[in-house]
Amino acid sequence: MEIRIDGRNAVVTGGSLGIGFAIAEGLAQSGANVAMVARRAEVLDEAVAAIGKKATTKVVAIPGDVSDGDECTRIFEAAKGALGQVDILVNNAGSSQRGPFEDITDTVWQADLDLKLFAAIRLCRLALPEMKSRRWGRIINVLNTGAKAPPAEGAPTAVTRAAGMALTKVLAGEGAAHNVLVNSLHVGRIESDQWVQRHAAEGGKRSLEDFYAEMGQTLPMGRIGTAEEFANMACFLASDAATYITGSAINVDGGLSPVV
Repeated sequence: MEIRIDGRNAVVTGGSLGIGFAIAEGLAQSGANVAMVARRAEVLDEAVAAIGKKATTKVVAIPGDVSDGDECTRIFEAAKGALGQVDILVNNAGSSQRGPFEDITDTVWQADLDLKLFAAIRLCRLALPEMKSRRWGRIINVLNTGAKAPPAEGAPTAVTRAAGMALTKVLAGEGAAHNVLVNSLHVGRIESDQWVQRHAAEGGKRSLEDFYAEMGQTLPMGRIGTAEEFANMACFLASDAATYITGSAINVDGGLSPVV
C-alpha cells in the first residue's frame, strides 16, 4: 500500500529535529505541503532545506514558540498565508521533563503545561472550525507511553501527556461527524534529539550507536525505534488510508508500554 497525501497542507510543530523532522519529511515525500514550526530559526531553516532537496512539494519554515498563546495565533495565520489552508495538524512540540514530585515548582509545571498541553489546545481551536467546514481534517497529537502508564518521578510530562490523551478523545468525538479525525501517537524509546543530548552529556564515554544499543537491550524488540518508523504511522493516519480511525491512542514503542 502506497501512502499518498497529495495536495494536503500540514503544520508540524517541533519540526526541526528528531521525530518532528521525520514526520515533516514523510508528509512532504507523500505529497503534502508542510509548514514546519520550531523555536530556533537557524536549525529550522536547515531542516527545511534538507527536506526541500528531496521533496517536490512546498516546505516552509515558521519560527515561533507555541507555548505562547499569541504566538500560536501568529504561527497558524502564517501557515495559512504560506499554504492556503491547514488540513493536517501535528502537535509534536515538547521534550521529556521529569523528576521527584516535591522538587517540581509551579514554574516548571506551568511551562510544561503551556508547551505540551495548551499549545495543542490553542492550535486545535484554531484549526478545528475550518476543518469541520471543509469536512476534512486530521489532527495527530504526539504524546508518550507515560500518558497511559505514568512512572514514578514521571511528572510533569506524564501528567501533561495524559491530559493530551483526554483532549484527543474529546476532539475525536466532536470532529467525527465532520470527517475530522483526531488520534494520538505514543512515543516509547525512539531515536531523537533528546537522546543525542543525553549521550553528549556523558562526555564521549561511548559512541551514540553503543548508547542506543544498550538502551534497546531493555526493550521487548531488543532495539529502540527510528524516527522514520514513528513517522510512518503519522503519515498513515494523515492519509485517506486511515479514514475510519479516530479517537485512538496508538503506541509506537516496540512493545514497551504495559498498557495497550
